[in-house]
Amino acid sequence: MKQYIRYLENFVTENRKQVFKRILSNRTRHFTLALEDLYQMHNVSAVIRSADIFGFQDVHIIQKKYQPKLSHAIAKGAEKWLTIHRYNQTPDAIKQLKSKGYQIVATTPHAHDVSLPEFDITTPSAFFFGVEKEGLSAQVMEQADVFLKIPMYGFTESFNISVAAAIIMHSVSEKLRQSEVDWQLSADEQEKLYLQWLEKSIKSIDLIKKQYFAQHKSQM
Repeated sequence: MKQYIRYLENFVTENRKQVFKRILSNRTRHFTLALEDLYQMHNVSAVIRSADIFGFQDVHIIQKKYQPKLSHAIAKGAEKWLTIHRYNQTPDAIKQLKSKGYQIVATTPHAHDVSLPEFDITTPSAFFFGVEKEGLSAQVMEQADVFLKIPMYGFTESFNISVAAAIIMHSVSEKLRQSEVDWQLSADEQEKLYLQWLEKSIKSIDLIKKQYFAQHKSQM
């Protein structure tokens, strides 16, 4: 893979390579997001844009009823650089996330177990955000390890979903970066993403890839 990466680097500028490496050094999988059946396209897109901004590499999208399409105008192309996981059922997402060592964090304004300023950032966590009207499903609420609440001091009882996600991501990512937690991607993870990003940056990648592997095969 390293040889192939060096080959692809010839097709991108030095500045772009350095930008990729800088952003990769700030990416994390210590935290991740799960969006459960959001039906408003602009909210899904806004959350994905914020995930990229705050360095969250993975977003898990559960689509039981709704099939939202991302708005490129709102997401600003952020989905291109993230790893998007899709599920048809909530239990599948929960099982997958738990198998990877994540605790399930239900974000809800109706529980008082943990206030955002007191949230323990040391444990890998998957933050679940629910549909705009009903909130998170009973399946998430029953299997949640933590219930997280954003402090609010006005008459309104809840935030817009994309605003809530941005507030939580900002808070936990800032704490994470100031902690001694090993939150960065491994060297192997960074290399794999770097390769993916290089390929996505090259317009004629299919042809270039075909030519490279044809030549590489002939030299074996």
